Amino acid sequence: MRVISKSPKIRFLLAMLAVSAAGSLPAQQQNMNDPNIVVEGVPIPDPSTMAKGPEIKGVISARNGNRIKVTAADGTSTVIGISDATRIKSASGLFGSNRGKLTADALLNGLPVTVKTLQPADGQYNALVASQINFRNSDLKTATMIRNATDQRFEEQTAATEALRGALGDIDKYNIKSTTNVHFDVGKAELSPEDKAHLCSTASSAQATENALMLVVGYTDSTGSDEFNQELSEKRANRVINYLQQACGWKPYRMLTPTGMAKADPAASNDTPEGKAQNRRVAVNILVSKSLDNL
Repeated sequence: MRVISKSPKIRFLLAMLAVSAAGSLPAQQQNMNDPNIVVEGVPIPDPSTMAKGPEIKGVISARNGNRIKVTAADGTSTVIGISDATRIKSASGLFGSNRGKLTADALLNGLPVTVKTLQPADGQYNALVASQINFRNSDLKTATMIRNATDQRFEEQTAATEALRGALGDIDKYNIKSTTNVHFDVGKAELSPEDKAHLCSTASSAQATENALMLVVGYTDSTGSDEFNQELSEKRANRVINYLQQACGWKPYRMLTPTGMAKADPAASNDTPEGKAQNRRVAVNILVSKSLDNL
């Protein structure tokens, strides 16, 4: 279901996100030491003492030294250590085993990867270490072009992004073009086939709007604790973002910083099952700077 929103609460939320969004708009800018990965001084165990761990599939969403964060399609994130023994392979061949070089040259934010892991056999550390990381050459090329802004098709968008940065500090300079809501079952973050179709329809319409950006916000009903609802609202927002980018073709550099609002800003009363159903949602807001709108 798509609705047009002029809610002052959306404007307040956008104002709170303005500073972080300004730093995240250019795709080529990456934080090589992401503070969201907490190392806490725990060393990576010796791989020779470890047992086989789970296989992790997803996109590299952050990196800090010899650790990467991989976010899966369902929105869950896993921190994985990289050792000197980690093998990093593309679809067509082996890159090598020098961790320093590979961390800088191959393991880029936004790169889809499949990671074979090792886990401590004695359970002494709650950590996974990559034994092998696989990805496709084409994905590495795309991630590299986004980082370096060398792909010609990004040039015009990069210029538009720079023009938008000056407007981010004043939310009154934005037009909210539309808001699409997708809904979820109690305690769940899975998208229905109908909602997937709505998301791709929204992305397709927004693609035709020059300089359009997306702001994705997750919500819950009042069921559960505040801590659980905060995590669930973020998971729902991440699930929607991953689908928009991976299945619907929405470019990451046109996405503002997402957030989860838990049970705040309900769309309806939480006193009825029908109201709760409306509140279990993710709102996809399409925004355009007023200074660039209709150019």
